[in-house]
Amino acid sequence: MKNLMSANIESLEEYFLSIKEKKFKALQVFEWLYIHKERNIDNFSNLKKEIREQLKKDFNLDFIKIKKIEKGLEVKKYLFELLDGNYIEAVLMEHDYGNSVCVSSEVGCNMGCRFCESGRLKKVRNLETYEMVEQIILIENDIGQKVQSVVVMGIGEPFDNYDNVINFIKIINHPKGLAIGARHITVSTCGLVDKIKEFSNLPLQVNLAISLHAPNDEIRNKIMPINKVYNISKVISAIKEYITKTNRRVTIEYVMLNMVNDSLENAKELASLLKGLNVYVNLIPYNETNNLEFKRSKRIKEFKDILLNMGINTTVRREFGSGISAACGQLRSKEV
Repeated sequence: MKNLMSANIESLEEYFLSIKEKKFKALQVFEWLYIHKERNIDNFSNLKKEIREQLKKDFNLDFIKIKKIEKGLEVKKYLFELLDGNYIEAVLMEHDYGNSVCVSSEVGCNMGCRFCESGRLKKVRNLETYEMVEQIILIENDIGQKVQSVVVMGIGEPFDNYDNVINFIKIINHPKGLAIGARHITVSTCGLVDKIKEFSNLPLQVNLAISLHAPNDEIRNKIMPINKVYNISKVISAIKEYITKTNRRVTIEYVMLNMVNDSLENAKELASLLKGLNVYVNLIPYNETNNLEFKRSKRIKEFKDILLNMGINTTVRREFGSGISAACGQLRSKEV
């Protein structure tokens, strides 16, 4: 039985037409779920009883559970238990411009980036759409406030669960859904080129971030196995195509690993690679873990200065949650 929160507005309209009802009832269901926050289908009072009974036969409203919350400075990490006993994590970050949530898209991850804690557990399965939506709803319930922005950068490679992630975006973006603006939604990928091209056709102005993390194939092959399938040349080509189609700027994520990808020569090489593209680079101070051998770069400022001097817009990611293992690359898929 499908969870009602896995249904976007178009699929609900099709559902109501299939049971010989008017498709506007899909909007009524969305209003009950996301505006009135009603979790009992029997209480959808503007739908006649026969429709409510049919909905209960065809859908459930089961919820994942918050297992544990850890608090840090302007950050909370949530451990969720899924209905099948698996675990995922999400992170709430409190900015001066509002609340942002980093959601997970899979249990585990198959990309195997060597510097990332999340990838130490191989992918168990994709998350269903409702399991992503409910991460946000449960966090909003916990803090008693609205979430203004979402980044799909938690556990998993979002484009390896493409259909469910796009469905999730449609639901949280809809004005009768969670009403989160498309420009406040960012999806991060390690470079699944075919899906980047598909994403460029999405009729929503959602942000794209590319986890590049190296200026050349030699380094990227060592730290990101996906590069052996989609090398840097293919990724850059896909980025160019995306920018041409969407006229949107792309974020290039670059984790700073000491003595791996952080030499000043690497900075110059990266600037040359990105020259002329509508991108900006987000340098990520590496968050060390006990399980992985990499260390944080000591040359972040010098690296940034070279990029800026060579005409590449560059920022250093503000750090959230490293004290509670809630920072970039530290999320895990199991209870510890």
